[in-house]
This record gives sequence, structure tokens and C-alpha cells, in this order.
Amino acid sequence: MDPKRLGTAAMTILVAFAISAGPAFAAEKDDVVATVHQYLDSLDKPETASAMCDSDVSILDEFPPHEWHGPTACAEWWKAYNAYNEKSGITDGDAPLGTPWTVDVTGDRAYFVAPMTYTYKHHGKPVKETASFAVSLRRTQAGWRITGWAFSKQKVE
Repeated sequence: MDPKRLGTAAMTILVAFAISAGPAFAAEKDDVVATVHQYLDSLDKPETASAMCDSDVSILDEFPPHEWHGPTACAEWWKAYNAYNEKSGITDGDAPLGTPWTVDVTGDRAYFVAPMTYTYKHHGKPVKETASFAVSLRRTQAGWRITGWAFSKQKVE
């Protein structure tokens, strides 16, 4: 085969692959972002949120005991979060995500990082925490499942 034709054929295949993989890759990223939002939106429904967690999930957060691992970690974190808030006089919590800084998908694994602003009242006084929220995920037959997440506070106002 003519080397010029071989080069042209190879380039055509690469371009075709890049074009066809682009939307699929974007859709995977969109699915990861949707999964993270769905998880956060379902936190007040512990069974739903827990079902989105992988059996080997790991959670790091700012309140004691600071880490949770294993198949019941998501439910245990929710119980600890509510107990901590009640004991500490924290009410009216809200933690919307900002636009993601990072959404990386490699095969059946994904990594997500976004800014998060956690607002609440501490004994009736408004507090605002600026933070980042990092999440790792694994694609399963049932969809993306959270394998780990960490909340990292950066500033308190």
C-alpha cells in the first residue's frame, strides 16, 4: 500500500474516532455530574443516598469522627451529621455546588471536584463556609456509584 494512502487512512480513522468519542465522553461527564447532584439532593432520604454509594465507600468530613468506611458509611455519615448538628446548635443547612472544576472519566472510574458553599445557622447566627467537594465514582451496571468523597473547608465567614 502507498505510504501516503496509509497515512491518510490512519488520520481518517483517528478523526472519526475523535468525533464519535467526543459526544460519548461529554455524556459520561454529564452522567457523573448528575450522579453527584442526585446524591446531594437525596441526602435527606438516607436509603436513596446510600443506594448511590459503592459498598467500599470512604467519606472524609470536618466533624467527628471525620471518616466513615464500608457498606454502611453513607448511612452512618448521615446519622453522625444530624447528631453533630443537633449537639452543636446547627440548623438550616444548605450546601449547593458551584460549577465543577474537574470532571475526569477514565474507563469505569471518575473524579469530580467542585466548589461548595455551606450555609447554616449556628445558635441562630448565620455562617458561611467556602469549601471544595471531591468525589470519586465507579461505573457499575446500575450506573455510577460513589466510591469516596471529601468535604474540605477553606474559609468560614
